[in-house]
Amino acid sequence: MFKEFKEFAIKGNMIDMAVGIIIGSAFGKIVSSLVKDIIMPPIGVLLGGIDFSNLVVTLKQATETTEAVTLNYGMFVNTIIDFLIIAFTIFIVVKQINKLKKKKEEKKTDKTTEEVLLLREIRDQLKTK
Repeated sequence: MFKEFKEFAIKGNMIDMAVGIIIGSAFGKIVSSLVKDIIMPPIGVLLGGIDFSNLVVTLKQATETTEAVTLNYGMFVNTIIDFLIIAFTIFIVVKQINKLKKKKEEKKTDKTTEEVLLLREIRDQLKTK
């Protein structure tokens, strides 16, 4: 069982996936900081000095024994913007990867076509002799 797990864990795909998860996690933190510290402050200023992280709807006021119950829709807006930036970035990366794969496939197809043409020429020359 240990041997099987070792083979599974050492496979290239598993390591690539782990690296991707680690980089993705770090990228998520960068995007969150970008939204919170760079994008939202100017938007808040344009909208009259609103700080989105403080936008809440109080459902129940705080009492001496309980905390207030709030809907933090400002944080939700920040999270949506985080998601949109990450989704757009991943879209661009996948689009570029697919573009590179397509170019590789076209090169392989072109090489095969050239080889087939050469073989046909040789065949035709042999037929004429």
